Amino acid sequence: MGSQGNGLLFQITINKLAKIMLFLPFFGAAFCIIWSIIFDFESSTSTHCRVKNYLPSISSAIGGYTPQRYVWRICIALHCSPRFFITAGYYTFNTQFNVGIRNNIYKFLAGLCAILNSIEILALVVLTNISSIENFSIHENSFITFMVTSECYMLCSCIVFKWGRTSNGKQMTPKEKKSFHYKIALFLFNISCFFIAIYLYLRHNSYCEAGVYSQFAFMEYLVVLSNIAYHWTMCLDFDDYVLGLRKCAESMELIIKTV
Repeated sequence: MGSQGNGLLFQITINKLAKIMLFLPFFGAAFCIIWSIIFDFESSTSTHCRVKNYLPSISSAIGGYTPQRYVWRICIALHCSPRFFITAGYYTFNTQFNVGIRNNIYKFLAGLCAILNSIEILALVVLTNISSIENFSIHENSFITFMVTSECYMLCSCIVFKWGRTSNGKQMTPKEKKSFHYKIALFLFNISCFFIAIYLYLRHNSYCEAGVYSQFAFMEYLVVLSNIAYHWTMCLDFDDYVLGLRKCAESMELIIKTV
């Protein structure tokens, strides 16, 4: 990180920022799950069915106990501000492409990606700070909002990514192809795990079978990990870029440029 002349307040390589930003929720989730299994196993795996389970759900691990709740909230708080910068950076980056006669539609989709990602981040903040124990309704609605906007963002960003880089006869570079293939694979994996998790959750509530809630919890872990991995593809997209904030005459300007 550093600053230069020409009103530049700070700049950081996006690759470095992304790695720090994505490590925080990964560490937070891993810590909460492992700590809950070691120190709060019985209570964190208990459900209304009172059958044997082996893994805590994400909601139980991150919001039901301390110090897990504090670690998760700190990690999410630290990672949110950089994510908003990256969201703005993606919009700036994507709208540099001109796809021709349908450019207005393309720009609309690029803007929709930014809106969906912003709502996803805000929903994550709410479900993080209001646990299912404190207010189940708000936590549940925030989780639903997070998942819906997350899946829609992944799909929309895949469309925007390919459209912008293959319009007007252009060909994607090997790195862009790699990023696109990762995006598609992770989106399909993420949404598949999500639907399997829904099925297991409904099955658990309907039949109260031993171990089914643990299977649901494991699918939750995969949803979280694949979501983090999807956002990791920004390391490929912005491998040679820096993100900066420049002070203009009467405003601040977010800039994204090659190293």
